[in-house]
Amino acid sequence: MPEGRVGPHDPNGCRIREVLDLVADKWSLYVVAHLGDGRKRFTELKRGIDGISQRMLTVTLRGLERDGVVLRTVYNVMPPHVAYELTPMGRTLLCATAPLLEWSAEHLPLIDAARATYDARSGLHLPPPAEVAG
Repeated sequence: MPEGRVGPHDPNGCRIREVLDLVADKWSLYVVAHLGDGRKRFTELKRGIDGISQRMLTVTLRGLERDGVVLRTVYNVMPPHVAYELTPMGRTLLCATAPLLEWSAEHLPLIDAARATYDARSGLHLPPPAEVAG
């Protein structure tokens, strides 16, 4: 494996999996993508990320903040105003994951067709993806 690449015997493998678990969970990539447009308040993020609960958004933001991906700024006004934005490291994560998000969007129709073919062949009768609970 080329130098600088992560391989199956990497001594940091467990730590790398830990980071991947954070950034590749269901909601983190959506949050990072939405913050790619700039600083946002919690309610803006909640409205912009379809299906995320308030609790899950809070947990996701805390995890991303803890790992240095998101910066949380509290403005001392009444009522308190809190905004979130990507850190410089968070911007590099956005750059790294943007191709994956683009690939996903581009291939949705093919994935839907493959699932329908598989399900028909397997005798499964699952609801279409839009109807599956998130």
